[in-house]
Amino acid sequence: MSTVALITGAASGIGAAVARRLSAGGVACVLVDRDAEGVERVGKEVGGAWLVGDVSSEETSSRAVALADERYGRLDLVHLNAGTNGGVDMSAFDPERYRTVMGINTDSVVYGVAAALPLLKRSGGGSVVVTSSLAGLVGFGLDPIYSMSKHAVIGLVRALVEPLAGAAVKIGAVCPGFTDTPLIAPARDMLIEAGLPMLTPDEVAAAVDSLFHAETSGTVLVVQSGMEPTPYHHADPPMPAG
Repeated sequence: MSTVALITGAASGIGAAVARRLSAGGVACVLVDRDAEGVERVGKEVGGAWLVGDVSSEETSSRAVALADERYGRLDLVHLNAGTNGGVDMSAFDPERYRTVMGINTDSVVYGVAAALPLLKRSGGGSVVVTSSLAGLVGFGLDPIYSMSKHAVIGLVRALVEPLAGAAVKIGAVCPGFTDTPLIAPARDMLIEAGLPMLTPDEVAAAVDSLFHAETSGTVLVVQSGMEPTPYHHADPPMPAG
């Protein structure tokens, strides 16, 4: 029986690179994206199944897992990758945009894990990898709501290690720096002019693939241009003596 992976935000960028990498290794892929044309194109390229949907809706995650079950009868790997920039100006706060960002970047991860867990358990366990960001480890003042949303998913990943262990499901997160994807296209020229190195989607996809097969759960992997992916270790908080 082939390994089966579910990938969100799979029409381009990191998600598409992960789909190509996994399918080249014989993994059957179920792809999800709101970009109908893009997800169909990548789905046909990798010979997988695809679903058009907005991951900020709980229904989309449920439908995606149902598609994996219907088409392949199992689920082993889940890459919760869909994301969007914040673009929320705190001096002219837009609550609608705020909810959009949190829905795509944070709610979708909660929905994705909840929807996938029963099928992962039925398949004997598996691995979940979430795409966070360096902005999920340090404050990013240029986009504070984005930074908050990515911090939130790191907290969720860390908190789920023990609850998921009983189902033989591991979870981890990748935290890439600037990556040459459509998400940063508006700022690409500025980043290049500033001399800031950018990762390729393939470099991040390789880190995601390695994290799927990590020996331990809860790994948070920092991915930056010019260096090997490196686990990030949170410091223990100060505790009272006694």
